[in-house]
Amino acid sequence: MAQTEESFSPGRLLDRFLSTLMEIEASDLHLAPRNPPLFRLHGTLREVDAFPDPISEEEMTQLATELAGGPADSSVPPSGSLDGALTAGENDEGRFRFNIYRRLPGYSIALRRLENKFRSLTQLGLPENLLKWCSLPDGLVLVAGPTGSGKSTTLATLIDHVNRTRPVHVITIEDPVEYLHVSDRARVDQRQIGTHAPDFKTALISSLRQDPDVILVGEIRERETIRTAITAAETGHLVFATVHAPDCAGAIQRIVSVFPADEQPGVLRQLSMNLRGVLAQHLVPADGDATGERHDFSSGSRTRVLLSEVLQITPAAANMIAKAQFMHLASAMETGARHDMQTLEQSLLRWVQSQHLLRATALSYTRNPKVLEQRLARENNGSSSTQGAQSAKRL
Repeated sequence: MAQTEESFSPGRLLDRFLSTLMEIEASDLHLAPRNPPLFRLHGTLREVDAFPDPISEEEMTQLATELAGGPADSSVPPSGSLDGALTAGENDEGRFRFNIYRRLPGYSIALRRLENKFRSLTQLGLPENLLKWCSLPDGLVLVAGPTGSGKSTTLATLIDHVNRTRPVHVITIEDPVEYLHVSDRARVDQRQIGTHAPDFKTALISSLRQDPDVILVGEIRERETIRTAITAAETGHLVFATVHAPDCAGAIQRIVSVFPADEQPGVLRQLSMNLRGVLAQHLVPADGDATGERHDFSSGSRTRVLLSEVLQITPAAANMIAKAQFMHLASAMETGARHDMQTLEQSLLRWVQSQHLLRATALSYTRNPKVLEQRLARENNGSSSTQGAQSAKRL
């Protein structure tokens, strides 16, 4: 990057990248040979003036080696990638997750800035009543959503609440460890895949011999890990886990689909008895507020908003799961407000009401435009009636 070979220092360059990432409040950094760095700001990848020059292949190799903590050629799998996390900044105020992966030519690096403090559910844009999951004695709680939807942040908030309120033993199994928990009322042990355990399945099985009360599994996607997580929930442990799925019903279907057809009825019965709740979330760009200004998340307003769907496992919902009646779960959530449930459409309506999303934007994210249109129409009619009554009163 316009530096002589003698003056190039991968450590100093990495520090500059991370400092810029924090300074401009970008969420991600992408580094690739023969290309300038790209920073993701408000959901969009952009070049920045501070780094106009492409990165050479040699510089990328040295940056990959610096992040890998040793020769990148030996640390990164021959046909794969390497995950990790690091803390940086003058006072270690920044924490970052990275992935080094092989490509043509050489290496690329994707690096994400993590929050350096825990936020409340309200600050995240989630219902505060989800905290009741933290008090459960046992069972399985799933957080679903696509990559980059904030699943890890939500789980970190829930585990932080457990840590501050319950005298229990918490074990987290993550790849990598993103949020650092300092034991408070709880004893928290964090284990990283690749460093403290070879894989999720092995770490989860061994955790059952470590006297845990609460277990966090960073991701469940293969059969034996899912089987062990359900067994752990069944045998008196509270298990939190993430799954890649678009909605609550899809999260349950995703778990069941991993098993052979002859095992699926048994898995459904286990889930109906041990699943306690499912949260599905999507992080989307905000349109702005009534003044036309974009919201700044770090200062208490928002550049992105969190759409959410909440399924609480009531006896009726458990019966639907046992019978694989997934299409009926949406109706259960629609009418389940008294059980602290909500649909994606209800979440979208709230963000439209708060003026963070425009009507057209909300309709582009809904799975059921007709239902959302009806809700928006009722809201508009209610507002018009209220305004009319107020005008008549003044007259």
